[in-house]
Amino acid sequence: MDREPAVAGRFYPADRSVLAAQVDSFLASPADGWAGDAGGGLQRQAAPGPALPALGLLAPHAGYVYSGGIAGATYARVMVPDRAIVLCPNHTGRGEAVSLWPGGAWRTPLGRVPVDAAMTADLLSSGAVTPDVEAHRLEHALEVQLPFLQARNPGVAISALCLGPLSWAACRDLGLAVAGAAQRHGALVVASSDMSHYLPASEARQKDARALERILALDPQGLHEVVRRERISMCGFVPATVMLVAALQRGAREAQLVRYGHSGEASGDDSSVVGYAGVVVR
Repeated sequence: MDREPAVAGRFYPADRSVLAAQVDSFLASPADGWAGDAGGGLQRQAAPGPALPALGLLAPHAGYVYSGGIAGATYARVMVPDRAIVLCPNHTGRGEAVSLWPGGAWRTPLGRVPVDAAMTADLLSSGAVTPDVEAHRLEHALEVQLPFLQARNPGVAISALCLGPLSWAACRDLGLAVAGAAQRHGALVVASSDMSHYLPASEARQKDARALERILALDPQGLHEVVRRERISMCGFVPATVMLVAALQRGAREAQLVRYGHSGEASGDDSSVVGYAGVVVR
């Protein structure tokens, strides 16, 4: 069963050539924005660097006009292997709490992204996931990652997980299952998330810095706890937590904030913004 695009023409261009050109422009643009300093804070700087192998990454999933530049700067820093496990939050509330797309492919205007049968079967055999298509049908957060993965590696195949509001213990157990499958199949683990929602830009930056501090410290439990304790409206903190658990299990040593920004940079309105961050874990 192929999953057809749900948000092409809304979150990103539906025309193949227009989309390809836009994604290429995002990948080629410098990461000029709020980036990480040595102390885990945010400072205004460019963050150039070569594409290198990575264990995981965090990328935003808003409409490309708002967050495409940050997503592109992040993917440009990573060598995308032939397989990726893509984790997204469940915005619709449909389907299973840990929903694994069972097979076939995902379609974007750039073509088909096959579901890797062996890696997906490996995840299913862990007992930590449930095969389900309902959670994915209308969900945008995973779909918008795919054109970037396709541009970086046209031969990429995926396993696709849509995650509900899991406890820390459930995130830990799922992260260990994802780590095993990623290690056996040489996969990059992608966590799709935006940061704070609908706050003044200065307040969003302060709250997001607290969540990003835990990500940059490679502290998945701390991330899960600070988001819940301080009610940080980071919609994909569960995928980010799972990605960090998996990366640590595979020997992660550092996380680098490529860029932080917010929707006001595109809209011109800083009174109510959504924050975006791109992080690479190696």
